[in-house]
Amino acid sequence: MKRIKRTEAFEVSLVIKDNAFINPPKVAQRNAVVNRALKEFSAELNSLNEQTKKFVPGETAANDNLGLSERGQAQLSAQEIMEDWQIPLMEAMAKAIAEDGGDILEVGFGRGVSADMIQKHPIASHTIIECNDLVVEQHFQPWKEKYTTKDISLVHSLWQDSIDNLGLFDGIFFHTYPLNEDEYMQYVNASITFAEHFFHHASNHLKPGGRFTYFSNEIQSLSREHQHMLLKHFSSFTVHVIPLRMPVDVKDTWWADSMVVIKAIK
Repeated sequence: MKRIKRTEAFEVSLVIKDNAFINPPKVAQRNAVVNRALKEFSAELNSLNEQTKKFVPGETAANDNLGLSERGQAQLSAQEIMEDWQIPLMEAMAKAIAEDGGDILEVGFGRGVSADMIQKHPIASHTIIECNDLVVEQHFQPWKEKYTTKDISLVHSLWQDSIDNLGLFDGIFFHTYPLNEDEYMQYVNASITFAEHFFHHASNHLKPGGRFTYFSNEIQSLSREHQHMLLKHFSSFTVHVIPLRMPVDVKDTWWADSMVVIKAIK
């Protein structure tokens, strides 16, 4: 079976070699499914063409061996922890999981920007997982002094080493980064989103109706692959496109002028 989709800009050719692949009862059903997939792929290419016209060049992490040589205990500058362009995303993500209150888990403290935004909402408790010793000493400890009357707990470890010991939460905020090149290749390069390997943990540690959000790396919508992965673990989700003001020399591996904030519901 062969299908071709042609436009003035590109040509897509699909050859199905296995007759048992996508083989519903009727040929017409097979044709409808395959043609729809080709149409959606072509639409995605056209969308990417428009989106990439607004990309900035940036100084990508690839210039320094992915910038990921064992970052777990590295001494990082404030901008290396989190660049300022991410602040609108942090605000939207904090609102997504904390505006309805309850017990909140934040995975990755960083500079404390998102933690401040979470504390603006009427939450009951705030549990934070952070593995970097210097981040805990230089950022978390001074930050916590601003909230002496609040129920705040620190879990000082890698989330992989502690998540199974934690209970259930009303909201989970996940914003970490790959600690080395191996994690980058496995969880960024080979995944639809870095948070994908945390999805089942988030689902396991949310109360019914609980909210989950993460740094999505999606520009204006969600791919079908991303949607399928979310719906394996959550009952529903919403998306909110956040416009961004990207510096031309952005250090992170992100160049687009928007990103989707996701609120997934258990």
